Amino acid sequence: MSNYRSVRVTLVKSPIGYTQDQRRTVQALGLNKLNATRVHVETPQIRGMIHKVIHMLRVEEVDE
Repeated sequence: MSNYRSVRVTLVKSPIGYTQDQRRTVQALGLNKLNATRVHVETPQIRGMIHKVIHMLRVEEVDE
């Protein structure tokens, strides 16, 4: 997994009012509360989840 970067994902907009699959995607990313932050390895699966709910997130690359 050394070919993948890490990204810091922060929930900046509430998922209330969005579809159930988008709310579940936010939850699957480990973001339960507003301004919650998680660091993920940027795999194709994580990148797809981020892309689906990018309008609710702030994404930053993490230097390790």
